[in-house]
Amino acid sequence: MKVAVRNRYLILITGMIIQLCAGIIYMWSVFKGPVSTHLSWDSASASITSSIMLATFVIGIIIGGRMQDKYSPAPVALAGSIFLGLGMILSSFTPQSSPWLIYVFYGITGGFGVGCVYTTTVSVVQKWFSDKRGFATGMMVGAFGFSLVLFAPLTNMLLINWGVPNTFLFFGILFLVICSICSMLLSNPETKQQSGMPVSTQKQYTTKEMLQTKEFYLLTFSMFFLLPAYFILNPLLKSLGIERGLTDSMATFGVMLTGVASASGRLLTSWFSDYAGRKGAIWLISLITLAAALVMIFAEGVLFLVCIAAIAFSFGGSASVYAATTADLFGTKHMGLNYGCVMTGFGVSALVFPIISNILSATGVYTYSFMVAAAGCVITLILTAFLKVPGKVAK
Repeated sequence: MKVAVRNRYLILITGMIIQLCAGIIYMWSVFKGPVSTHLSWDSASASITSSIMLATFVIGIIIGGRMQDKYSPAPVALAGSIFLGLGMILSSFTPQSSPWLIYVFYGITGGFGVGCVYTTTVSVVQKWFSDKRGFATGMMVGAFGFSLVLFAPLTNMLLINWGVPNTFLFFGILFLVICSICSMLLSNPETKQQSGMPVSTQKQYTTKEMLQTKEFYLLTFSMFFLLPAYFILNPLLKSLGIERGLTDSMATFGVMLTGVASASGRLLTSWFSDYAGRKGAIWLISLITLAAALVMIFAEGVLFLVCIAAIAFSFGGSASVYAATTADLFGTKHMGLNYGCVMTGFGVSALVFPIISNILSATGVYTYSFMVAAAGCVITLILTAFLKVPGKVAK
């Protein structure tokens, strides 16, 4: 029993290290300007990279989740680590004549790798911590969000002093080595006894069974409508911050602030959901996002920073509470693929709403974009009201 408990905390720490590296997916707002200049690429085309990476991230979650459910987490996480590192390394060799290759290298290859390692680590801790599901998920995805805090200033410094190619190369090699080593330490608990943890009597839904429930669609669509504010804002963080009265250094600080807020949201929302319930947590972050999106219409200076922090907090909170809710509703046996299917709401939202925002804000005014984001939060509140989540998962 004691050995098992020690082992599960080792798994948690190992997964957090991988998540810390994988959080580079949210760094495009820092990369975008220097990459656009280096490759003589227009800003609008460069912005699409973020949406491509987030969408491919979900594909990685679905495929990686299916593979780790069928086999074991270590080889899937290792494969994801290779894709992540390779995507960054190949990005360093992108020629100026073909800037679109960033879509392939950073967006598709890197995004797929992040999806694989993300779903593997989240699914593994769900199985090891059936008694502390919200806590474990929050710690795991909190590291994912904290990546911005750690890497934003470092990335900015490296881009200035080393240039774009060397910065990509540095991160590619770093993540490849660290994530590959950590991946080999991941494992599932023993099937029958959960390595000394309480044996769950909860029904374990197959993906086919899950797709036949209304809870799946309520959960997936509530995620789809909750996240537009973040996806609209994310690629614009630095540039829009400068437009709203921030200096370049303060705009960079704003990117770091979203990392702190996102990590905090992942940790605090998971704790809140363990005690107040998953629905209550989803309602809370929906209301926070709704208020911030409306204020964002006119926010400038410090108020702009407060709004992006609030939106990032709720976005981070969604990562922990939706993973825990998926496990509560459908069990952990098929968590990898099941959560991947729920995350299609995330991926489609990441693709659709930035495009809608580009259309609505063609004149450079984002009023209607944030009104759409606010309306999405209202829809999430309504959908969540019909969601039936067990208060306590049977052990």
